[in-house]
Amino acid sequence: MNKFEQLGLNESLLKAIGDLGFENPSEVQEKAIPTLLEKDTDIVALAQTGTGKTAAFGFPLIQKINPENRNTQALILSPTRELCLQITNEIKLYSKYVKGLHTVAVYGGASITEQAREVKRGAQIIVATPGRMQDMINRGLVDISKIDFCILDEADEMLNMGFYDDIVSILSTSPDEKSTWLFSATMPQEVARIAKEFMRKPLEITVGTKNSGSSTVSHEFYLVNARDRYEALKRLADANPDIFSVVFCRTKRDTQAVAEKLIEDGYNAAALHGDLSQAQRDGVMKSFRNRQIQMLVATDVAARGIDVDNVTHVINYQLPDEIETYNHRSGRTGRAGKLGTSIVIITKSELRKISAIERIIKQKFEEKTIPSGIEICEIQLFHLANRIKDVEVDHEIDSYLPAIEEVMKDLTKEELIKKMVSVEFNRFINYYKKNRDLSAQSAGNDRRDSSSPRPGDNGATRYFINIGSRDNYDWMSLKDFLRDTLGLGRDDVFKVDVKEGFSFFNTAPEHAETVMDILNSFTLQGRRINVEISKNDGYDKNSGRRDHNGRGGGFSPRGGGDRSSDRNARSERRGSGESFGRSGSRDGGSRDGGSRAPRRSDGFGGGNASRSSSREKRPRRS
Repeated sequence: MNKFEQLGLNESLLKAIGDLGFENPSEVQEKAIPTLLEKDTDIVALAQTGTGKTAAFGFPLIQKINPENRNTQALILSPTRELCLQITNEIKLYSKYVKGLHTVAVYGGASITEQAREVKRGAQIIVATPGRMQDMINRGLVDISKIDFCILDEADEMLNMGFYDDIVSILSTSPDEKSTWLFSATMPQEVARIAKEFMRKPLEITVGTKNSGSSTVSHEFYLVNARDRYEALKRLADANPDIFSVVFCRTKRDTQAVAEKLIEDGYNAAALHGDLSQAQRDGVMKSFRNRQIQMLVATDVAARGIDVDNVTHVINYQLPDEIETYNHRSGRTGRAGKLGTSIVIITKSELRKISAIERIIKQKFEEKTIPSGIEICEIQLFHLANRIKDVEVDHEIDSYLPAIEEVMKDLTKEELIKKMVSVEFNRFINYYKKNRDLSAQSAGNDRRDSSSPRPGDNGATRYFINIGSRDNYDWMSLKDFLRDTLGLGRDDVFKVDVKEGFSFFNTAPEHAETVMDILNSFTLQGRRINVEISKNDGYDKNSGRRDHNGRGGGFSPRGGGDRSSDRNARSERRGSGESFGRSGSRDGGSRDGGSRAPRRSDGFGGGNASRSSSREKRPRRS
């Protein structure tokens, strides 16, 4: 039995829910839907982004609307054009079997006359951004004086964007006897003021702890020197071959510059910020939703309302000015019950902000160091091997096989495998083996006691295991699984790094036999687990020391060549006002002597940051 049937929804809604494939309501839906159906009440619902809030208010709203009355009965306010259109589309999907019910989106950047015409034809539900809605009210193009419901979605976001006066004015225009439903991720003072002034004894629903972060998101930070911020970003992308991410910068200028540099270095990236036209924004978001863009570099304002499934990572290239905004950033991943990772790249001077964020989100960060070059090479090698193993063969190649076999006839199986993998791997190893350690430990770190290494750090054994995030593990749950399965103590399994199809972990050498014996005879959901001892023991041969997380050098997988002299010449021609995305002269812009990394083995093609790059692009995924 579909659990939505137990919430009191009518047959037309249940039929639409069935078409959408929904089976189990989220926590906020379980709490909000029966309450809103049973009584006419004001409600404040606090839940993280991505927990299903649109359905939580959308289902009961549709059931309470009278489709035979063509007057506007409900107004939904949302912070951005993107979110406004998204809510409108979802309401239309939910109400597809409700004859006569019409929903209209009202937002800036489109014809106000056409939107007014759509409303006049009959729109029981209007979904609007506050600025455009206030404009239409002032012009007499819409009448909300008789609405029965007003929903404020992402209320904290709207107030953060400066819509307080518009919201107060709009609510003042609406009737006092309406029901007001306020949905928000956090409860800052401005949201509390709205609730107190315009709501009547609202019921409060809280999913998780008030203002806390989502339990499906793990939080990591990487301490680097300021000049290495951009290089650190590249290495983190390289260490996660299947990354599908939003990268946050504080300013429009930094956003554009970082995106341009990523493209120049062969990454599939694009910028999203307020200086783009609406057509450019729409094009970028369409490419991102279709996964043609791997790294979307965005400002906080531009990213508000982004709702894209399966974002694996949120990367805070720079922390926001308002620490509370971190909660909204991290909410872009770990949605709909899936696991996600929020990464912060910080310098020593910003370290105190981590503790402040931990207090707000009520979760702890794990401190990590930037992966070494040899570790990235190893990750990319195993990733390539898994891609080869899992690739679907197009049998149109069959007719070419005799000729190919003739070319390869003198190679043994082992030689063939080595040569095939080396096509991609050689570029990585040649680049990364010369690059330096990006760890900022020399800058000091008062969150870590380097004089007291973790048990087993010296001479630790590192393992490769063929399970990862696609098996619904993050580093915490995988560590618990390994510890419990192997019967080891709390600190005996450490340095757990989870990728999509595989992971790495460490134990002390004396546990190696136990690890190999138990795990290599273990099956997970019918699939045999494979564990191998990794050749990378975490020792940095260049510096002659072992760092805290067993990592040393660095690199970034894109195509080679030294362009530093060309960059310098261009900088001299353009003058000192050159943006750091072009000259590489500002914070985070260094490139290890101007060398460029080989193109990645993940097959992602080049993107754009509202301009084209003349550099050779990586081949697109086949």
